[in-house]
Amino acid sequence: MNQEGLRKDWDTYFMDIAYMVSTRSQCSRRHVGSVLVQGKKLLGTAYNGAPMGVPDCSEAGCMIVEEYELKQTEGQEEMVKKQRCIRTIHAEQNLLLFTDRIDREGSTVYVTDQPCWTCANMLANSGVKEIVYHRGYPKDSEKVQQLMQHKGLLFRCLSGYQPPEQTLMNVIS
Repeated sequence: MNQEGLRKDWDTYFMDIAYMVSTRSQCSRRHVGSVLVQGKKLLGTAYNGAPMGVPDCSEAGCMIVEEYELKQTEGQEEMVKKQRCIRTIHAEQNLLLFTDRIDREGSTVYVTDQPCWTCANMLANSGVKEIVYHRGYPKDSEKVQQLMQHKGLLFRCLSGYQPPEQTLMNVIS
């Protein structure tokens, strides 16, 4: 809220919208919402889910695959197992699919969750200048932060933010 306590600041306002958008998701593992903003103008919204017209995870079950990634930690190589659902198109991917490049140039994306590696790569090439997220995504966090720094994109977490109560769900890592 601002000094008078009457209005939310812009970050809170747009993140609230991203969380409301996330309630459209049928994913049982994680509801993610994203919004595209140019200045203070909302240009698009998207959430994670199966492609249009295809049964989603709530109807057909998750399509979980396991992947292994070689990770360097303090000079030691470690094989890390990761699981992900391949039925779902991520909120950031849907946002990019359903917005125009010209609208994305110099814009900001608000997303409920820190982007995964694939979404971070797509956002880095999308024309946006800033990505604002709330919940972390530890599986890809370090390399995503390095990518954003290398690309010169503003990348920030709203750590003190509190989502609207009716948008909360238990997140499965």
